[in-house]
Amino acid sequence: MSLRFLSQKVAQAIDEELMSAQGGFSIDQLMELAGLSVAQAVQKSYDASTHPRVLVCVGPGNNGGDGLVAARHLTHFGYQPSIYYPKQSSKDLYQRLLIQCKNLNTPLVPEEQFASHVEQNTDVILDAVFGFSFHGEVREPFKKVIDIFETTGKPIVSVDIPSGWDVSTGPTKQVSFQPSVLISLTAPKACAQRFKGERHFLGGRFVPPSLAQKFDFVVPAYPQGDQVVELKQL
Repeated sequence: MSLRFLSQKVAQAIDEELMSAQGGFSIDQLMELAGLSVAQAVQKSYDASTHPRVLVCVGPGNNGGDGLVAARHLTHFGYQPSIYYPKQSSKDLYQRLLIQCKNLNTPLVPEEQFASHVEQNTDVILDAVFGFSFHGEVREPFKKVIDIFETTGKPIVSVDIPSGWDVSTGPTKQVSFQPSVLISLTAPKACAQRFKGERHFLGGRFVPPSLAQKFDFVVPAYPQGDQVVELKQL
């Protein structure tokens, strides 16, 4: 099966259509479905008995929201997530997602403990910092996060694209880390062609066939009740 790799422009257009009057989705719904897909991909890649401690690194936008949703589901899946959220959004949606995690006693990692938490209290890092709309140079407080991604030996799972990569061309001179696992959402972005990690999943079991046809991309068959499909199996 031949997959299409989406440009930033097309990916944005698909999101807008999904949330239009014709698409019928709300941002809350798409974030919930994306976060559930991410949590399931983590579960398929790292068993909770051997890799229970998942550090979720949360960015300021929708990618970060996906990470907060994933953290909640991971708790219910038997993991012990923690959250590093250095630039919290004041928007109601993100505050409610954070409250949901706090109600499950998910700890927030203080900035001064971030580096030591990665090395001493983390089995897997979930990269939910920047999505496909990111461009430009990574600035603080997220430069510290990306620097850790570049140097750590802990496995990294990236949501949609590896944070800081160019969505079209992939690794840059400033950001070149390779996650162990990539979870593309809706359809793989162009930079995914430069992914060299161990497992590549697709999450997005919400795309109607008419939308896929309009934008000329493939919606693969998802197995049974799974919210993700591993692309190397296609």
